[in-house]
Amino acid sequence: MIGVGDRRMLVALDVDGTIMSSDGTIAAAVHRSIGLARAAGHRIVLATGRSLAGVLPVADRLGLTDGYAVCSNGAMTIHLDPEAPGGYRFVRTELFDATAVIRRVLELEPAARVAVEEPGWGWRVNEPFEPGKINGEQKTASVADLCSSPATRVAVAAPGVARHLDALRATGATITRAGESWLDVTGPGVTKASALEVLREKLDTPPGATVAVGDSENDLEALAWAGRGISMGHAPAVVRSIADEVTGTIDEHGAATALDLLLPSIDTTYLSALAAQLAVAVEAAPGVSKLRIWHGPGAEVAGAEVHTAVARSWLRHAPVPAGTGVTMLVVTDAADQAGLGYPTTDLGLRARWVRTAPDDGPAFYELPLWQR
Repeated sequence: MIGVGDRRMLVALDVDGTIMSSDGTIAAAVHRSIGLARAAGHRIVLATGRSLAGVLPVADRLGLTDGYAVCSNGAMTIHLDPEAPGGYRFVRTELFDATAVIRRVLELEPAARVAVEEPGWGWRVNEPFEPGKINGEQKTASVADLCSSPATRVAVAAPGVARHLDALRATGATITRAGESWLDVTGPGVTKASALEVLREKLDTPPGATVAVGDSENDLEALAWAGRGISMGHAPAVVRSIADEVTGTIDEHGAATALDLLLPSIDTTYLSALAAQLAVAVEAAPGVSKLRIWHGPGAEVAGAEVHTAVARSWLRHAPVPAGTGVTMLVVTDAADQAGLGYPTTDLGLRARWVRTAPDDGPAFYELPLWQR
């Protein structure tokens, strides 16, 4: 098993039923653990069946303004980028001709609701879906229009439609069951795992340095793909059986428990979120560390990250998400709370930040940090 000190990991997190409960809440414990895992240097990737329109608000709630997300059961991968229009850039999109599977669905279940995803906006539907069943807007369209252009994903809803799995899979599409009355359809061979593998190679992450946490049948391939596949405790038996480990249920904050296993063995229980992230970042960094911050138009910190010295070069180790939106004084107070040392002025009254001015972009302020 990979230890926390061995390397940074790519951690794929399912959304619904894993980090988010059915009422749309994300527990404070889960939110905190995601922040700590990021501060430790792990790459958090949301890997979800949600469409692009459904995953962006979740990323925003978690403060994930950079990194990657896998949407639509692997049909789409985006790079979260605050400088890009809408806050993201497309990395990879898997389109397929959905004509055969749509027509076969309607032959078998003439009253089925069929939705074809329109990335970033919503869905074209043969009949409107109930509010909240699909993310984004809906536009009613004819069957011919649904089949008129390649699709990333198709959603099918009808009572008992899962009994037609074999017949629909015969079309060559990837069919994923989400209960007896709902099917998700993507192109041949397209799953969360297929998208995560492309991303793993892009990020040059060793296969063993991968973790996936999920709770549903659309997570099966991802759990098998990961070096460490972790099932939620409330997941169906088929999901739990394929996982390497089973964590707690959504009500037990099982995702937080799984993420905490990837952190350095230091007690952050009574620390603020910012102090805990600073402590974890410094402990997890492979070399000596310095904190880099920069400001926006006001006095508040616009971004914070820990850099570490590797082979005589300073490299970005990890973000410090809780450092955004506070002041420099709050940051140094948090470092004190975490038991971290830093240079001070001759009178020892304040931290000695060093200002650096790059050729372009905002000025940075840097502060070496170490364990006392």
